Amino acid sequence: MLRIVHDAASYGYEIVTRLESLGPLAAGENTVYPLLRRLKTDHHLDTFSVDSPAGPPRQYYRLTAQGQRRLAALEKEWDAMVRAVDRCVVAGSRGSKGVAS
Repeated sequence: MLRIVHDAASYGYEIVTRLESLGPLAAGENTVYPLLRRLKTDHHLDTFSVDSPAGPPRQYYRLTAQGQRRLAALEKEWDAMVRAVDRCVVAGSRGSKGVAS
């Protein structure tokens, strides 16, 4: 979620649509909106309203400085996890020939 709003401020439905386009990472409105509220409460996101041509004003979400720091920490953790999984897969493929997983 933080990565999505990192590049540009987005409103809730736009975020839901972007997540749906990612296939297995899809998250519906029942997941996205509570998470957005929590990230705002935790001061990782800030909001502002923009008039909408169709309906009420849209609430846009953007990263705060704290949110940028949290995103950087999460990306570092993710990179470490990816490297660990890669090492595990390589080690497993060397030692498990003929062994069912």
